[in-house]
Amino acid sequence: RNMENSQTHSSESMSKDLSELMKEATKEVHEQAENTPFMKNFQKGQVSLHEFKLVTASLYFIYSALEEEIERNKNNPVYSPVYFPAELHRKAALEEDLEYFYGSNWREEIPCPEATQKYVERLHYVGKNHPELLVAHAYTRYLGDLSGGQVLKKIAQKALQLPSTGEGLAFFTFDGVSNATKFKQLYRSRMNALEMDVATKKRVLEEAVPSSQVFEALQGLVSKGQENGHPGQPKAELRTRNINKSNEYGPAPGKESERTNRRHTDMIPSTPLVRWILALGFLAMTVAVGLFAM
Repeated sequence: RNMENSQTHSSESMSKDLSELMKEATKEVHEQAENTPFMKNFQKGQVSLHEFKLVTASLYFIYSALEEEIERNKNNPVYSPVYFPAELHRKAALEEDLEYFYGSNWREEIPCPEATQKYVERLHYVGKNHPELLVAHAYTRYLGDLSGGQVLKKIAQKALQLPSTGEGLAFFTFDGVSNATKFKQLYRSRMNALEMDVATKKRVLEEAVPSSQVFEALQGLVSKGQENGHPGQPKAELRTRNINKSNEYGPAPGKESERTNRRHTDMIPSTPLVRWILALGFLAMTVAVGLFAM
């Protein structure tokens, strides 16, 4: 009987709207995000241009894969109701940002970390084999970026001394969304209208949580680094570079004039492990910061 009651409770729980279930499923991740040292440091403006560029590159690979699979399934009823390319798609914006940071040859310059490649492979697998799960990735990424991304944009703009006109931050700018609150309401209502049985809902939730739970890996890396004698929060080496002297940290060709006298303070952590921790943390944060704002 206890088993029957448990099953009944589970079925009743799954009768909730998908957006509400998604919010509940990611609650723990959101709380983890709020309390990580990385999140607190970022809110203080302690962000590195180098890590910001690396994460922008990773996001490009992720959104390229996600949007390729979305286009593949745009007419599939398991996804088509939440197909909003003009409002949400980020690939073109990321291309603009990468040209700003790396120059016209950015495609040859940007790295794709192993963890990013695994995420990309998962997106392609889902899009080709289980398209009903695409909504999990689209929801946690797009609505997270639309919500929490606006907070990150302001912090990054100030900390990295990026232009007030928005160069380098196109990823966070949703020109096709005039009212974020109303759009999110529309998106949630469309998502809730997707036809899913209980089993499919469970699979969508299972797909959504791992895509947000990068914080578990982040904490594991911090612990591993401490065990190996690497400090989790090393002192950063502060280097101030003239924006025109270094192509790696400089603007795209043709944009020097508007930034001739501006300098970036670039904080480079002392170990590759910590550089990866910071990049991984930011990548997770672009999802987790916005979860409860959705």
